[in-house]
Amino acid sequence: MNPTVLTIIISSMGLGTTLTFIGSHWLLVWMGLEINTLAIIPLMIRQHHPRAVEATTKYFITQATASALLLFASVTNAWTSGEWSLIEMLNPTSATLATTALALKIGLAPLHFWLPEVLQGLDLTTGLILATWQKLAPFAILLQLSPLLNSNLLLLFGVTSTIVGGWGGLNQTQLRKILAYSSIANLGWMITILHYSPNLTLLNLILYMFMTLTTFLLFKTFNSTKINSISSSSLKSPLMSVIALMTLLSLGGLPPLSGFMPKWLILQELTKQSLIIPATIMALMALLSLFFYLRLCYATTLTKAPGPINMASTWRTKSHQPTLILLTSASISILLLPMTPLILMLMT
Repeated sequence: MNPTVLTIIISSMGLGTTLTFIGSHWLLVWMGLEINTLAIIPLMIRQHHPRAVEATTKYFITQATASALLLFASVTNAWTSGEWSLIEMLNPTSATLATTALALKIGLAPLHFWLPEVLQGLDLTTGLILATWQKLAPFAILLQLSPLLNSNLLLLFGVTSTIVGGWGGLNQTQLRKILAYSSIANLGWMITILHYSPNLTLLNLILYMFMTLTTFLLFKTFNSTKINSISSSSLKSPLMSVIALMTLLSLGGLPPLSGFMPKWLILQELTKQSLIIPATIMALMALLSLFFYLRLCYATTLTKAPGPINMASTWRTKSHQPTLILLTSASISILLLPMTPLILMLMT
């Protein structure tokens, strides 16, 4: 892609997200979401492959539907209350419609069906942007609206997402689909606690973005899109395979890694709110997610390719991957659990 065009697209994505962050008027927030959506579409379709075209079409239709529903919710609220301010969502119907629209935008279950198919049709770089950056603007709206939203609806979306994310990833062999279901499950944890502790949602979102960034960069380094193709990663780069092992276990929420911290704090907050049954269901569904992460760990570090590797050795080829970003994000994804008391102090 032309560097000038790529610069314009990336700048437009940043502009759209920034407008949503700073906006307090519903039309300005909606405009930021639209700019953000339209900016990523050229990146998605640049491969000129039928699968990429299909993924782009599905993404555009889904996002257009969610944007129309969000605009309808804001207009309904303005009609009944006379307020266009973002934090003046006083109409319960409008709040429910806005929650549903934002759930469709980020891919919460049961509105998740587009996310695995779209992510499967993209390359790893564009998939990384879709799984991380594109979640920021809708979550900025949800965090501002959190005291006004229906806690039961958020709880329903959250628990359903953890169930679907756990079950959906069990039978997958494509890495991008596994990461899509991983995203659905992690989003479920964030949405469940949104009404009761927005700070925990923000903490989970930040850690999720670092862990997903590390995972996508590792798969891009290995040049792998299937479980079978990462079996040679330990021969190509033993250090990277160990980092991949620990990052995947951190995504699964296994102590003593960083991913255990938000799950532990969220379950603790849910029990404080007397939500024992949802907390139990989510803890059990985390075991399903951990199972398909363990499948990836087994393929990455405990298996060898069945024959000679028909590719140049890594010491013969110069790597162009951003190793500094990878090592920084991997360190945050793995080593942050001892910092939990300091993080809690900063949150309060």
